[in-house]
Amino acid sequence: MNSKMNIKSMLIMALIGIISLFFINMSLAANTGKISVDTVNLRETPDEKAKILELLSINESVEIIEKIGDWYKVKVRGIIGYLRQDLVMLNEQQQPVTTIEETDEKQKQEEIGNSDKKDTEEQTIEKEEKEIELGEQKISENTKLKIVPVINATDMIEVKKEEVVNVIERINGWACVETHNTKGWIRKEKLQKEQTQPEQTTEVSTPQTQTVRKTAYVNVATVNVRAEANTSSRIVANVSVNTAVEVVSEANGWSQVNVKGKEGYILSTLLSANQQETSRSMATPRKANNNVPENTVTSATTETTNKEKNTKKQEPIQTTTNPNTVQTKPASGKGTLVVTYAKQFIGTKYTYGGTNPSTGFDCSGFTSYVYKHFGVNLPRTSGGQSGVGVAVNRSDLQSGDLVIYSGHVAIYVGGGQVIHAPRPGKTVCIVPLNQAASKYIGARRIV
Repeated sequence: MNSKMNIKSMLIMALIGIISLFFINMSLAANTGKISVDTVNLRETPDEKAKILELLSINESVEIIEKIGDWYKVKVRGIIGYLRQDLVMLNEQQQPVTTIEETDEKQKQEEIGNSDKKDTEEQTIEKEEKEIELGEQKISENTKLKIVPVINATDMIEVKKEEVVNVIERINGWACVETHNTKGWIRKEKLQKEQTQPEQTTEVSTPQTQTVRKTAYVNVATVNVRAEANTSSRIVANVSVNTAVEVVSEANGWSQVNVKGKEGYILSTLLSANQQETSRSMATPRKANNNVPENTVTSATTETTNKEKNTKKQEPIQTTTNPNTVQTKPASGKGTLVVTYAKQFIGTKYTYGGTNPSTGFDCSGFTSYVYKHFGVNLPRTSGGQSGVGVAVNRSDLQSGDLVIYSGHVAIYVGGGQVIHAPRPGKTVCIVPLNQAASKYIGARRIV
């Protein structure tokens, strides 16, 4: 009897073992799959807007860890990420995975062991992406835009050598560019790296506050004294030209001052060591307006009588043998005001597509914003702005003129310098005329 019971027990155990093996194999088969479309983005989280970790190609195998809603959590190339369920075909047409408990200690150790490798790969990708600067860049050779960032992807339109395009996104050595109202992808090697000289900026931010004690004078018709060192803070007082102020400290292009028994901040460019020669319009400015948006001139341009215009001799132009120095003609009053207004945005960050100081500027957004303050509406792009106004020879440049470069624009300050919004990672600054961009095209008189 005991012998029969033992045989029966052994048969039951064997049957259980065979069934277990069958389900284990089914589970293993269901834990792998292949990409079912040409190109798929591996995401950091189960979200269409999540960061892209890697690009996967058709028929590439992935290990499925678990299913979360309409997404699979997968492991591929040592990277763990998420794929939409409809983009993955399970091996041997198994049913979709429901849930897999991540309790296997060996798997956890493997993930920890691979973390250093993953970090290294991510750092390499980030380094490659940083090499591709966002904003306007030139094409180095004739090439065709791809519909997706894959070598064998469908071609769109052709872009020519030296053509200026806007780089709006970058990933894995590819750049998404916009031109002719079309967006497409090209390899980073197709973008021309311009060799520019180091910028010699003036009036830029300093890391520490410089404590000083001196008397300075307002050098424009009317200035707003701000509660904080920015153009959006509360106005605590208004002061007019030649008002004496006590400068307490200077930092980031702003001066902390005491004036009329109040403390506040004024842009350092609006103060001078000496008093200014004033005409009637500057000596008797209009009533202060607390709605003035920035520290700027609220009065009209300096008046000059007809008698003065007819009798006053024009100062001779100073010439020089240095080919990099521009001969500056006397500027119009309004051109000087344009420069004064533009200077208060020194230190504002560069932002691609930016059109105001709160979000940042790109080159054409900066010029558009400045000239709009004086009632001039410019086209939004640097190419569009190159056709407005009146053409001006380089030797006849005046303060306030719009300077045109290849794919770039700036405002002429005077003395052979321009003010502009350079490129990503930089801020609005003043630089020599020949250092703002690689190729000078011309200039236009707007005001």
